[in-house]
Amino acid sequence: MPSTEILIAFTLAALLMNISPGPSNLYVVARAIAQGTKGGIVAGMGLAVGSMVHVMATVLGLSAVFEHSPTLYTAVKLAGAAYLIYLGISYWQNKTEESPDGDGCLVEPVKRKPLISVFRESIIVEVTNPKTALFFIALLPQFVVPESGPISLQLLILGLIVTLSAIPCDIAVAVLSSKVSNYLLKNERAQRIQERVSGSILFGMGAYIVTDEARAVGD
Repeated sequence: MPSTEILIAFTLAALLMNISPGPSNLYVVARAIAQGTKGGIVAGMGLAVGSMVHVMATVLGLSAVFEHSPTLYTAVKLAGAAYLIYLGISYWQNKTEESPDGDGCLVEPVKRKPLISVFRESIIVEVTNPKTALFFIALLPQFVVPESGPISLQLLILGLIVTLSAIPCDIAVAVLSSKVSNYLLKNERAQRIQERVSGSILFGMGAYIVTDEARAVGD
C-alpha cells in the first residue's frame, strides 16, 4: 500500500494533469457546447469508464514487468519520462487552428446526440486513445514503491485516483464551457496560455524523472 505522502503527492499530480487542456477535456467541451452541461457530464462519465480499461491493462501488464525485470522497469520509466517531455514540447508547439470563417474556433460545432450514444461514444474515444494508455504507463510507475506491497495493488489504487479525480474536473469543464465557451473557444491567446502551462508541467515532470534516474545511477 503506498504511503500517505505518496498518495497525496500523486493525487495532486493527477488533479493537475486532469485540469490541463487535452483531447479528453476538449471532447467534454464539445459535447457540453452541443448539448449543454448534461451532455458534457455524460461524456465525462463515459471517459471515466474508458479510463478504467486502461487502468486494468496497466495493472496486468506493468506489474509483471516490475516484478520480473528491474532493468525493463527502469526502461519503462525513462520511456514514460521521454513521452511526458514530448507532450510538454508539443503543447508549446501547438497552434490554434482557425475555422473556415477565420473566427479562431478550436472545436467545431457538433450535432446533438442521445445521451446514451454520447456515453457509449465517450467510452470508445477513451479506450481507443493511445495517448491515454501511454500516459498511464508514463505516470503510474513513478509513484510505485516495490517495498510498499504488491505492485498490482499499488497500480490499481493509483489508477483509480487518476480516474476518480478526473470526474469532478470533467464536470467543472462541462459547467464552465457552457458559460464561457465563446471565450475559451474563440480567444486564441487564452488557449495558447492554457497549452503552455500544461506543457510546462508535463515537461517538468519528465525532466525530473530523468534527473532522478541519472542521480540514482550515479549513486
